[in-house]
Amino acid sequence: MRAAASRPAAALREGCRNQGVDLSREPAKDPGAAVSGIAWAFMVAYFGRFVRRHLNALRLAEWGRPAIAGHPGPVVVYSNHPSWWDAAIIILLADRLFPNRVSYAPFDARMLERYGVFSRIGAFAVDLESARGAAQFLRAARSLLSRPGTMMWVTAQGRFVDIRVRPLGLKAGIAHLPELAPDAVLVPLALEYAFWDERGAEAFAAFGKPIPARDLLGLSRPQRLARLDDDLTATLDRLSADVIARDPAPFTDLVAGAKGVGGIYDGWRRLKALAAGRRFDPAHRASDAPRNPAP
Repeated sequence: MRAAASRPAAALREGCRNQGVDLSREPAKDPGAAVSGIAWAFMVAYFGRFVRRHLNALRLAEWGRPAIAGHPGPVVVYSNHPSWWDAAIIILLADRLFPNRVSYAPFDARMLERYGVFSRIGAFAVDLESARGAAQFLRAARSLLSRPGTMMWVTAQGRFVDIRVRPLGLKAGIAHLPELAPDAVLVPLALEYAFWDERGAEAFAAFGKPIPARDLLGLSRPQRLARLDDDLTATLDRLSADVIARDPAPFTDLVAGAKGVGGIYDGWRRLKALAAGRRFDPAHRASDAPRNPAP
């Protein structure tokens, strides 16, 4: 995860103060010690409202629903990292799809010092500016993945990267995780953003086929990294094909934002629909069916 940019961050700080959440709190040395259910619920509500306000929808591909419901061990979700929005989308995916698991994620250490509330929803510090960052990541991963019900979310490219870049350039640390947690599964997550028919952008997500960590242990670390890269690339390519098609049918909306232009223009459209006896739909691709259709 990464911290919010200036305007969202200011709103987040104010909201947290109103909820009695201390943003200045230093993250605990035990990466799981500071996790708070109250803070998690607040952040889920905050980012849910934020997505509804600023995006048109968060869409999950039906073919890309995660298939890990019966897995008793830890789960590692590794994704591409195309946008600032990724942290918000991951929090909402974790809440909507995995409510019974405790989620953790590496977080830029400098940003975590500024926005300590993220340590209370499972973020742990990784120094992205020095070589010790990899050691921090692996040390925290070893601790967290030994706990029942754990889920770790890793933006495995380690920096913002356009979705069209190939190869993906995943960080090497992800290939070490099977050794730390042989009973884990690793699941690729493809994230993409695009503008369709509304003024707000669409966020898209799809999970790939889970990879048992034990299946990766027979490979060298470079081979593991290549396998993880290939599986995430395949998931991204399939998701991109659906996004290009601009058809909502293969997707389920996990979050739906406000549609329409708003203001005077939509007010005029609403009055016209009322006068014509039709239901007003503010969406650009609307179906203004009669309010009382004949049987």
